[in-house]
Amino acid sequence: MSVNLLDARGTPVEKQKFTLRELVQKPISKMDDDAFTRVRIILANGLEQQANRFQHMCSQINGELRPALASVRRVEHHQQTMINWLLSSDHSPIETTIGYEQVAIEVTAAIAQQEPDPYLAQVYRFGLLEDFDHMYRYSALLDRVEGKDANNILQCYTDIIPGRITFDEHRHPTDDLRDHYDRTKAAPISKMNALTIMSGEYQTRDYYMNIGPMFSDPVARQLYAEIASIEEQHVTQYGSIIDPDETLLEKWLLYEANEVYNYYSFMESEGNPRIKAIWERFMDYELGHLDLVKNLFQKYENRDPAEILPETLPDPIPFESQREFVRQTLEAEIHLRTNGSKFVNKQDESRQSIEYRDYINSEGSPSNAVAEGYVWTPGTEITRLTAVGGK
Repeated sequence: MSVNLLDARGTPVEKQKFTLRELVQKPISKMDDDAFTRVRIILANGLEQQANRFQHMCSQINGELRPALASVRRVEHHQQTMINWLLSSDHSPIETTIGYEQVAIEVTAAIAQQEPDPYLAQVYRFGLLEDFDHMYRYSALLDRVEGKDANNILQCYTDIIPGRITFDEHRHPTDDLRDHYDRTKAAPISKMNALTIMSGEYQTRDYYMNIGPMFSDPVARQLYAEIASIEEQHVTQYGSIIDPDETLLEKWLLYEANEVYNYYSFMESEGNPRIKAIWERFMDYELGHLDLVKNLFQKYENRDPAEILPETLPDPIPFESQREFVRQTLEAEIHLRTNGSKFVNKQDESRQSIEYRDYINSEGSPSNAVAEGYVWTPGTEITRLTAVGGK
């Protein structure tokens, strides 16, 4: 399917309507639907959440754009509602967390491989290895708190082994800042990749901040607090690769184009016909949003959207297991640390990050505690212990 971003009009915003009943669709099946359907749902929720957040911030600093922002933002909110409510209620909070980490691993790995800028690709690989370890820590928590096997959610697409250990991920704030792309030179796909990954990480940070206090188990509470802190670091990292000199409308244009691109990618890979129809509908809605913003861009900046947008969409994001790429990255780059915006060997890590990490871990590490002695076993540790006891 070919989509021309410069010519497509999509559904006009004034015709993008929802009833309260249709906002709440039949949820997916935790076991019967493919895990990548859930991956797409979680990522789409993050994209819509970030679009809504961005448009609220724009409205606070630009009065002229407020009517257009309010109209588009209401639709983005309703799209997010329909999407997020597709998750079934039989997902426990930790199982949903496993889903969030699978998104971070598989989507970041896919984007790292298609990113044309070597430095940005390195940024994604660096964050990928940290989310990979979070998966391992939360899998240990799921096993020990609920007696469940994380692979029931992952469906064998994603490995459950340590990455760059969470204990070592704590860094001084300025060592999470990266060099940003140049808005005048960067490929459009690089700009959209940055928005995709930042949006996904931002919603993960928010989810952990909301869910963490709901646990009674003290180790679970501490683990969510710890990994939420790392997700804040990731949002800082991915937000910093975006050029701060982009104008407000330039950024809005990229946000809408990126939503079109992601819904196109979802649509191309979705195997559930009912969910695919939602992706098709929302891609058409986002084309309507993009058309509105293109007109605003021309009106207020007197610039051609073709300066910013590609004529056609890039190849879709592949929603498939990235196991081999993750394993190769783990073997080659687990030793990397940061010093300012540079990636360095462990011995060259900045002193300020070492001191920061020593202090934050000085009263114990929840991520180490929860995974002490843990090795993923099909069917959970209970199965293994029962088998041993039976002998």
